[in-house]
Amino acid sequence: MNSRNQIIVVEQTFNKPKEEVWSTITDPNKMREWFFENIPDFIPEVGFETRFNVDAGERQFMHIWKITEVIPFEKIVYNWRYENMYGNAFVSFELFDRDIETLLRITNLGLETFPQDIPEFSRESCTDGWEYFINQRLKEYLNQ
Repeated sequence: MNSRNQIIVVEQTFNKPKEEVWSTITDPNKMREWFFENIPDFIPEVGFETRFNVDAGERQFMHIWKITEVIPFEKIVYNWRYENMYGNAFVSFELFDRDIETLLRITNLGLETFPQDIPEFSRESCTDGWEYFINQRLKEYLNQ
């Protein structure tokens, strides 16, 4: 199996209640602090769509996110695409109670549908990105 076809999963446990973690991954003001600072808006409702550009130096990536599933305080799924580029991914954020902690699991499907000649779409780049956002940025934000 091509490694690009494998699902990417990143997990992190936070010493916070599920409601606080949920708020941090769905409130656009909080998301701008740890995720993408230029998210124009975000509403955790099925059908909500947002667009924003990410400057990667040599390339611009106009992100297009559309919410496809929401179970409040448990799961949110985005369809994640890029303007003028083929490829279609789904990213789920799932929350699980772990005694007094909350486990956040990110699952990224569909990486193999994006152009294989763009380094930002390599499995390593995608995994490193999720590790950075979840295990560094989000962790630091929630531990403030």
